[in-house]
Amino acid sequence: METVILSLGFGLVIGLALGLTGGGGSIFAVPLLVYAMSVPPHEAVGISLAAVGATAAWGVIQHLRGGQVEVRTGLLFAVTGMLGAPLGTWLNSLLPEKLLMLLFAGLMLAIALRMWRRTTSSNTTTGCSPDTDVESPNAATCRRDAQGQLQLTSRCALLLIILGFATGILSGLFGVGGGFVIVPALVLFSGMPIHRAVATSLLVIALISSSGIASNLIADRPLDINIAALFTAGGIIGLSIGSQLGRRISGAVLQKGFSMAVVVVAAFVVTKSMF
Repeated sequence: METVILSLGFGLVIGLALGLTGGGGSIFAVPLLVYAMSVPPHEAVGISLAAVGATAAWGVIQHLRGGQVEVRTGLLFAVTGMLGAPLGTWLNSLLPEKLLMLLFAGLMLAIALRMWRRTTSSNTTTGCSPDTDVESPNAATCRRDAQGQLQLTSRCALLLIILGFATGILSGLFGVGGGFVIVPALVLFSGMPIHRAVATSLLVIALISSSGIASNLIADRPLDINIAALFTAGGIIGLSIGSQLGRRISGAVLQKGFSMAVVVVAAFVVTKSMF
C-alpha cells in the first residue's frame, strides 16, 4: 500500500513538472525512485522513461487541440533523438551507479545555470518585462518569419538534428525524457516562445522515451510495470494541473522556477551520492 501511495504521489510531482515546464519530470523521477523507493539506479532509468514518456504522450494530445505544438520542429528533434537513445543506454551499462548519479547532478546544474542566465540576459538586453513570452529574434540561431513560423534552413535543420541526437543520448544514459534539455534548446536555438516550447517538448519526450524503453527491453533490463503504471496515473493528473497553472504564469517566471527546482534536486543527489 505504501508503494502505491508513494508511486501515485511522486507521479503527481513528475506530471506537475512536465505540465509547467515541458521538462523536469525525469529529473525528479530518478532521484525519487532511487532515494525514496530504494529502486536501483539502472532499473530506475527504465521506470522513469516509461512513466515520463506515457505522461508526456497524454500531454501532447491535450496541447495538439490547442495548436501549441510545432509538429515539424518536434519531429525533426525527436527522430534523431530516437537514434541517439540506444547509444545512451549502452553507455549507461558501462558506468558505476554512484558515478552515474553524480554525472546526472552535474548535467542538471549546467542546464539550470544556462536557463537562469538566459532569462536574466533576455530581460536586460532586450528591455522586455519579465512577463514577456517572446524571444529576441537575434538571440536564436534559427530564424522565424513575421508570422512566427520557423524558417527551416539547412543550417537550422543541422543544428536541430545535432541537438536531437545529443538529447537522445542523454535520454538513454540518464533515463530522462530530455525535456530539461529540449525546452532550453528550442527556446535558445529556434527562437520558440517558452509556452510553445513546453508543448512541443512533450511530443519529443514521448517519442524519445519510447526509443529508450525499447533499448532497455532489448538490453534485458528489469522494468517494474506496476510502479511505472502508478507513476503514469499520478503523472497524468499532475500534468493536467500543471498545464492549467502554466497558462497563468509568465515564461520568465517558469524558467527561473524550473532552474531553482533543478538546483535543489541536484544538490540533494550530490549529497546522497557523496555521503
